[in-house]
Amino acid sequence: MTTVLIADDQPLQRLGFRMLLQGTPGMSAVGEARDGAEAVRMVADLRPEVALMDIRMPGMDGIEATRRIVAAGGRTRVLILTTFALDEYAHAGLRAGASGFLLKEARPEEVLAGIRAVASGDAVVAPRLTRRLLDAYARQVLSPGDATVPDADRRLGELSDREHEVLLAIARGWTNTEIAERLVLTESTVKKHVGRVLAKLGARDRVQAVIMAYDAGLVRPRS
Repeated sequence: MTTVLIADDQPLQRLGFRMLLQGTPGMSAVGEARDGAEAVRMVADLRPEVALMDIRMPGMDGIEATRRIVAAGGRTRVLILTTFALDEYAHAGLRAGASGFLLKEARPEEVLAGIRAVASGDAVVAPRLTRRLLDAYARQVLSPGDATVPDADRRLGELSDREHEVLLAIARGWTNTEIAERLVLTESTVKKHVGRVLAKLGARDRVQAVIMAYDAGLVRPRS
């Protein structure tokens, strides 16, 4: 059973997600939070596998709540609910430790697939969308003169040549299948390399790994 906490200040939004989860075998809505502070408290008490986190809420917003939940070191992974085309805080959400994004207008099956992906340790943002998403927001937080981040640089130095290639491929938004084809590897080998890259970087998922690649200057937003 995948346990989910819903954090949103809109009662109708919470109701809609709760009904969806209650009607899905293997899913359980264990609680509802009306703001970020309540979400942090409920995560500590209920320890759900996934927290569906709205960004714009009164008091403590979803970004700060995500940061605190992740810093607590529990098992809960955060899936941010966002109106991507309008939300300027999406990139900040990733930096706070969110495992990905879910568009509020997503179809029910996409919502459920996103929850399952996060619960299993994956990123919700599909690999081929990762580059486009980060390009949209990296321009707002990175300038051409930015220096590399020392910690990111140290971790990147621990990668083998092949793992470095795989990281760059991930940052380009390639799927495992595309990486296998272009680097002439089997998909199972690619999966092992991706796992090692994430482990060495201390990244929760592919999206976090791409952020580190941006921070270290390995990848730049396309003009």
